[in-house]
Amino acid sequence: MEQEYFMQQALALAQEAAVHGEVPVGCVIVRNGEIVGRGRNQREEKQAAVSHAEMEAIAQANAALGSWRLDECDLYVTLEPCPMCAGAILNARIRRVYYGARDEVMGACGGVLNLFMEGFPRPPQLVGNVCGDECRDVLQTFFREVREKNAENTNRSADIVEDFTEF
Repeated sequence: MEQEYFMQQALALAQEAAVHGEVPVGCVIVRNGEIVGRGRNQREEKQAAVSHAEMEAIAQANAALGSWRLDECDLYVTLEPCPMCAGAILNARIRRVYYGARDEVMGACGGVLNLFMEGFPRPPQLVGNVCGDECRDVLQTFFREVREKNAENTNRSADIVEDFTEF
């Protein structure tokens, strides 16, 4: 199925983000069956709050197509877009948004709020839970590893403090 194929492409970008220590979110933008924009989360690498996967993919698609209007494009992202990204999606006039995992903390497509309401001109069609289990697994694995690493560092710090108190 086409939706799953493009979400797998986004998942590959999410895995790449994780390798770089970023929250694993990936995004592709598709026009006429061809990927015209790719993005992955790069906030830590670039130290830029706007370097979300969707923002990176939108910028790349704008450059590839020579237009800010992406009204013939579909966006595939592994995590439900946040308010910033949802606003960019609205402004770019993207026609459909496919997302994998729901974001219960920052989701702006129904997870916490819905910026794609009918009141906005040209709201995109939404399709959620595309490869949802796989998208959730990537995120859960990343955060579990971060927690384990933080726990190890906390234990090491406690051991160091204990070593110094013996003197």
